Amino acid sequence: MIGTSPTVTHLYAQAILQAAQRRGITLSDDITRQVVPGQRVPLAVQDRLWEEYCQAVDDPLAGLEIGLALQVGHLDSAGMLLVSCDTLREGLEALVEYAPVVGDGGEFSISEDADWISLCYRPEYRVRVAERVDAVMASLVRLAGWATGEAFRPEILLLAHPSRGDGVSYRERLGMPVVFDADCNCLQCHRDQGDLPLIQANSALRDHLRQLADHTLESVGHQSLSGQVSRLVREHPNWGKERVASELAVSGRHLNRLLADEGLSFKVLRERELHRLATELLQAGQTVVVVSERLGFSEEAAFARAFRRWEGVSPARYRSGLSSGE
Repeated sequence: MIGTSPTVTHLYAQAILQAAQRRGITLSDDITRQVVPGQRVPLAVQDRLWEEYCQAVDDPLAGLEIGLALQVGHLDSAGMLLVSCDTLREGLEALVEYAPVVGDGGEFSISEDADWISLCYRPEYRVRVAERVDAVMASLVRLAGWATGEAFRPEILLLAHPSRGDGVSYRERLGMPVVFDADCNCLQCHRDQGDLPLIQANSALRDHLRQLADHTLESVGHQSLSGQVSRLVREHPNWGKERVASELAVSGRHLNRLLADEGLSFKVLRERELHRLATELLQAGQTVVVVSERLGFSEEAAFARAFRRWEGVSPARYRSGLSSGE
């Protein structure tokens, strides 16, 4: 982030204050009064919150407990966006893109191969790193379980730090094997888990929350590369990878490498935005021909094939269903 100081949403900072309250701990007024509703909290203040809280509780599993108690609302609009997506895979991709809404200090990436989905987290802070990583990874397990109606079955959690206290306690609380002193912090699950539907899926709410999250990222001067690519595709749906890359002053190949660092690809982002635009335009009453041209398809048949892949029905039938109230 350029020209701005790192911050976190006040809602995430409140998670620590609430944890202290549950334990009957009073934190310093000069710290707590800096957590103001509606105002982002400087990361330096969050550092002090973590330090003072961990010193007061003197519990090696303090971070784990905070993570397991975390609610969707503590993650601001990014949390609501995650759980309003259609599938777990889409929700995790949204988390990678919009994590800075929650706060600076760490970065997510997602990768997928023939067997596994891996969601990794790289912390960038220096204060109470192990406790905060515990909180982040535990919150992912909890929220993914809640969002899928407890259908989520993660396979293993890798943590880069040594075991804090009794390693068995991690497995008991998280319900999965935990490996310590790993090369990275990574939650892994079988690939088919990505297809799990989310119980709070709501496409209209999801799209609205994306707009709010985009606004938040812009207001704090932090828009991820994937966010910039998504914006350009929405504004210029007929642009291909090379044209978008040129606008961002990089080559197409370099753009792919940079997006891969975020666990995404240009193809995935472009497909997602075209899909979203197509449904929005059809819902607004635009004809199939107009939408096809607006999205830059060479012919209507090509658009119809793509739309059928996205929605499972032809665009004409989708539009007809809207008008008939199906």
